[in-house]
This record gives sequence, C-alpha cells and structure tokens, in this order.
Amino acid sequence: MQFRQKALSKLQSPEELDLPVRFARPQGRLVLAVTLAVLAAGCCWALTGSVPATLGASGVLTHAEGSYLLQSPYAGQVTAVLVREGQQLAPGAPLLTVTTDRGEKTVRAVAAGRVATLRTRIGSVLTTGADVATVEKVTDPAEAPVAVLYVPGADSAGIAAGAPVDLTVPTAAAQYGVLRGHVAQVGRAPLTPEQITGFLGDTRLAAQFARQGDPVAVVVRLDRAATPSGYRWSRAGGPPEAPRTTTAVTAAVHLADRRPVDWLLP
Repeated sequence: MQFRQKALSKLQSPEELDLPVRFARPQGRLVLAVTLAVLAAGCCWALTGSVPATLGASGVLTHAEGSYLLQSPYAGQVTAVLVREGQQLAPGAPLLTVTTDRGEKTVRAVAAGRVATLRTRIGSVLTTGADVATVEKVTDPAEAPVAVLYVPGADSAGIAAGAPVDLTVPTAAAQYGVLRGHVAQVGRAPLTPEQITGFLGDTRLAAQFARQGDPVAVVVRLDRAATPSGYRWSRAGGPPEAPRTTTAVTAAVHLADRRPVDWLLP
C-alpha cells in the first residue's frame, strides 16, 4: 500500500520542467574533443596519406639472352675436359673428349657463349643426352648481367617498369647490404617449367621457380656505380668484385604507394 500511494502521488505531481539541464563536465568535453580530433586526423590520413608496398620474389642473376644446357650426343667415358668455368667459347668449340665404343668423340659447343657450370669431369661415364655443361649466351665478356625474377602471375600486374628493386645476394657478405636495380621489363604471359629451363639451362632452378604455378618473368637491370664491383649497393660500397651469374637471389620489388583507404575498398 505504501508503494502504491507513492506512485499515485508522483502521477498527480506536475512535471519538473523548470529544473536546469546538466551538461557534461569539462573533463568529459576534453575527452570528446580529443577523440573527435583523432578520428578526423585518421580519416584525413586514410584519404590523403600513403603506405609504401613491396613484393617479395625469387630469381637468378643471368644474362639477357639466358643460357643453354649442353648435352652429350655420345655415350662413353670422359677422358679429357678441354675448358674451364668462366671460359669464353666460340661456336663449335670443343669441351670434352669422350671415349666410345667407336673411338674418341668430341663434345662441342652448340653456340657461342661462356661456360657457367661444368657438370662432368674426367672419368665420368656419360649416357647419350647426359647434361655436361651450362653455357651462358653472352658474346661480349663486358656485358652486364641482369636479374630475372619469377613472380606469380596474379602479383605481376602491380609491377611497373622502372620500379626500384632491392636484391639480396647470398654470396655477398651482409655488411654490403642489398644490390640495387630497377625493373626493365615485365613479361606478358606466364611461363611453363619447360620455357624456364630453356632460358636458364637448369631444370632444378626451373622446378623451384615454377613451384607455385606458372610465373611471369620480370627482368631487373642492375644500377651502375663507381664501386669496386661496378654496381650500386645499399652500404659500404659493395663487395670487391661483381657477383657471379647463375647466383640465386631474393628480391623486394617496390610497388606504387597506396592510400590506406584503398585497403578497405574492394
């Protein structure tokens, strides 16, 4: 009964319309102002700011014309190796002497180039079609190498010609940093493992680069500089000599900066 009487009394009393409205305290207004300022700054940065982006890729140092895999047309035992790695060859130059059941035969270079890798030695027994050497298709010893990167097709669309590239060369000491370069060309179509092998002359590398599908080739020109190696490095002037071709590298390709809001848009 007491509760009912209080409720009836409140219903009969006029509304308290003359009481002053209580606004937020000064501390609350300060917190609200700071929050709004932070939100406004964040929106402004999202619309006008930029975020650098990079794309990781693997590749190899080589020459623009690539290499070819020389195979023995004869079955027999190697009795002489007539060249050394790094040696320049003329078309038809002899590389090996092989003793077969029909006498001594000579394995010769198919085209001019430089011996990148010898895959056999004296005493080795060869079968017909065995790999004996990888020969780089370079006729000018002073020709500068390039880095060829193999990028998944879906990622290659964001790479533009001229984009800076940082190359990590495992054979160079960490104190020299990364090798600098720029994108010279982006392939138009994905490559099959057979096409990669035909260019590099190395089935093992081709299988490695095609592991995640048929990639697109991206050619990177190395930046020249007045350093002992002749190329630009990120620090310490670089190593005393240029890195060897056929060296595997990893790369960070610098893409165009993106606005933060772009990450939220489809």
